[in-house]
Amino acid sequence: MARFVMKCGGSTLAALPDAFFQDLRELQESGTQPVIVHGGGPAINETLGKLGIESRFANGLRVTDEATLDVVEMVLAGRINKEIVRKLQQSGAKALGLSGTDGLLIRAEPVANADEIGFVGDVTDVNAELIEGVIALGYVPVIAPIGINDQGQRFNINADTAAGAVASKLGVETMIVVTDVPGIMRTRDGVKQVMPQATFADIEEMIANGEIYGGMIPKVRAAMKCLHGNVREVLIVDGAEPRVLSRAVREDGIGTRIVRE
Repeated sequence: MARFVMKCGGSTLAALPDAFFQDLRELQESGTQPVIVHGGGPAINETLGKLGIESRFANGLRVTDEATLDVVEMVLAGRINKEIVRKLQQSGAKALGLSGTDGLLIRAEPVANADEIGFVGDVTDVNAELIEGVIALGYVPVIAPIGINDQGQRFNINADTAAGAVASKLGVETMIVVTDVPGIMRTRDGVKQVMPQATFADIEEMIANGEIYGGMIPKVRAAMKCLHGNVREVLIVDGAEPRVLSRAVREDGIGTRIVRE
């Protein structure tokens, strides 16, 4: 896996130890090419709250009017994106932060139910040449999931959807989702163990019977969203585990691989 796309929530990345970023730097130095797509939901909620703007959701997507969109862009492309770039640079890696609007990196159109949820977008295209150019210059691209259309309208893009689209366009088959859990857990003989692999059917069954519950449900559903186009599998790993990215790239049995079938 000479190249990988990594998706991570903004709050997860902020909590990761320095060793995680050093591991990323070592991977970059050894010729592996990371591409990072990040979210930032909790930080967006916090900033909207401070500004007195109500957070509303419909079917798991943020209802995004123009005022909310301003905050989403400010938090994702401004604060979170630059925090990640700074952390990477402190570790000695070279990183370049981009918003999906830069160089028309992520083109988007309104989602089907845009009447209900406003400026939320689906990805129609990814400017792979721009990402390839940044990699060729020796930088880790760090991408904030804001989309844009030909008329210059911005869209809030779900970070998992954006990461899956970026990975697919780059021809990456395995995407790494960094979370704060070691993978999908299943109880065997009274002991909780990480499942090495799970299909969509396994996951739906485990949600139905309560084995996957609470905050883990959105995590696995998000990982499933990444599986489209050329992306064949998504690997869920715990960012706090030692050398987690090196181990994920070497495919040495860390985390849970989610596959369609």
